[in-house]
Amino acid sequence: MTWVQSMQKAIDFMEQHLLEDISMEEIAQAAHTSPFHFQRIFNLLTDTTVAEYLRRRRLTLAAQELRKGEQKVIDLAFQYGYETPESFSRAFRKQHGISPREARGYNGKMMAYNRLVIQVNLKGADPMEYEVVEKEAFQVVGVKEEFSCVNGENLKGIPQMWGKVNSNGTDQKLLKQNNGPVKGLLGICVDKTAVKENHIDYWIAAAHDGGDVEGLKSLEVPKAKWAIFGVHGAMPHAMQDTWKKIYSEWFPSSGYKNAGGPELEVYHDGNPDSENYYSEIWIPVK
Repeated sequence: MTWVQSMQKAIDFMEQHLLEDISMEEIAQAAHTSPFHFQRIFNLLTDTTVAEYLRRRRLTLAAQELRKGEQKVIDLAFQYGYETPESFSRAFRKQHGISPREARGYNGKMMAYNRLVIQVNLKGADPMEYEVVEKEAFQVVGVKEEFSCVNGENLKGIPQMWGKVNSNGTDQKLLKQNNGPVKGLLGICVDKTAVKENHIDYWIAAAHDGGDVEGLKSLEVPKAKWAIFGVHGAMPHAMQDTWKKIYSEWFPSSGYKNAGGPELEVYHDGNPDSENYYSEIWIPVK
């Protein structure tokens, strides 16, 4: 099964079970991947979270039913997963701009979110700079925080973590320890699904040859075959755009699959606000 087919199967699963209380584990299982990787790829490709997609689709279908004028608001609220008619009404108004009662028989404009169909660009019009190399295991030292992936909480927390590290001097402390095989500050994402569902550990670290460093934690990055992508441009947009191209263009056409394990963003010296700034993305592949 190809990566595109796997993603589409997960979307089809969500559509088939829109009126049920489905878990992220069940959705990811339909895609034959981990909850972390599914949520990450889904967000990269759609710019929204899985939970938001489900909410929008449910409220779109609820609006269609209300326009027919057949069901009671309270029945629809429970049918589409809301505990009270009031919470349903608030969510409905936020999406459509009118109340559920106003929507009954309404012929004006409403906000509809259609069923997703995965489309990828295989033309490769814009070249991607990458190499595939094998690296032995190496140690990093740094700081670590745990984040939930539910409702995109990790997407909010990680930038705040970088803000702390850059403002309290930890970034300079890490750079002084950077004598390992990878140069620069590292953002490392480690999937914790096996021990704590829907959670990741995120590290801001530096490759370090040597023993423990006081005040810093250590992690061994395992031996792997890495696809290393060059990223050119200002942060954070250049990094985000490259991640999106990797999953929408490179993986579907390259023949490689994500092998699991830590994924790295490598931030080299220079001005990250410059359009000439160079950084990298490292993904373990098979």
